[in-house]
Amino acid sequence: MAGAENLKNKTVIDTTNPIANAAPENGVLKFFTNLDESLMEQLQNAFPDANFVKAFSCVGNAVMIDPKFDSKPTMFICGNNENAKLEVTQILEKVGWETADFGKVQSARAIEPLCMLWCIPGLLKNEWMHAFKLLKL
Repeated sequence: MAGAENLKNKTVIDTTNPIANAAPENGVLKFFTNLDESLMEQLQNAFPDANFVKAFSCVGNAVMIDPKFDSKPTMFICGNNENAKLEVTQILEKVGWETADFGKVQSARAIEPLCMLWCIPGLLKNEWMHAFKLLKL
């Protein structure tokens, strides 16, 4: 509804997930996309002059800002514009996240399904206060 002209050259944090209008199966959500194209790719194709950065799609809103975990959680991001990813990384750091940049828009094919994984404890056990952490050696 904002329109392509209003999104031109803007950084857009893409928090979306392609959740299908279907009941979860044993706590596993269904998506209307497949592993060959993410919702973020569809959005980037629809608005080619916008700078989409995938973030916040694999965590609940209660811990998006100032998450209170034993260690800083990792937010997985991707997008085609390096400046936009830097801008989003700076925002994430200000609100308490470390960032793992997974590259271009196609990486959203792997990031979006983390929503499925994140939702399973919530849907099966009503446990919603968790996040992911990328461990490195």
